[in-house]
Amino acid sequence: MVDVALSIGGVVGVLLSGGFVYVEIGRFATPQVPETLFEERREVFAYTAGLFVGIPLALALLLFLTSMVNGAIPGALLFLGILVVASEAAQWAILRSRYWGTGESGPFYALGFRAGVGGILVLTIVAQYLSGPSLAAGGLALVLIEAVAILGLEVAGALLSLPPSHALGRTGGGPVAGALFGAFGFFLIGIVSLSGTSTPTDEATAFASAIVALVGGVLMYRRLRPLLSAIPPPSARGPSPGRTAPAPYGRTDHAGNGEPLPDRRT
Repeated sequence: MVDVALSIGGVVGVLLSGGFVYVEIGRFATPQVPETLFEERREVFAYTAGLFVGIPLALALLLFLTSMVNGAIPGALLFLGILVVASEAAQWAILRSRYWGTGESGPFYALGFRAGVGGILVLTIVAQYLSGPSLAAGGLALVLIEAVAILGLEVAGALLSLPPSHALGRTGGGPVAGALFGAFGFFLIGIVSLSGTSTPTDEATAFASAIVALVGGVLMYRRLRPLLSAIPPPSARGPSPGRTAPAPYGRTDHAGNGEPLPDRRT
């Protein structure tokens, strides 16, 4: 049953996180826009990196939820801190790496990375529920709300954690703000485990906490979403180091030095 639970959890996690990358981030790639605003290969690698980083973070999430179930609040807060601080530190690191952080497309790579992390965290809570002793329609609905809420918290946190940028018209945010937002959201998810669903009151509390976390993540993402549209296309940016022209992204036909490729059809 554990293998089946992991498989189903993996499918749900990949569908939610991969669907977000394909639909939401894909809005800024050709042919939806005249020019892709990020390098698609790097976006895929950022998502893949998020999946790998999400594995140890999933352990922190499990320990946090287990501590909440047992009423061990100090331990729960410790593991919650590890979860959000490690997420912020990982995003900080990739946006300062030479591969992902040397251009203005960093917000897209941060989103892809955190979506990958969210996919693994979704896998964790879905598999945890499905491997339990019993299943119920209410429990399934609750865990699906939690899954969408976790993904929303991760992607909203990705944008909130970006440093201020006058070029993008952004004056607030940063890793501390992102960590506080994530800690509050995941604590609401933890209340679901703390409350349980043994009585109608407990079930109502669990659903209310999960819905508040979901709505908070969605509203925060919608508020920060316009900054993605403010990122200039590659053709409007200055040359990258070692190049004589802006680095092309997307499905454009250019050589590595910015010059058009020769027409080989003749």
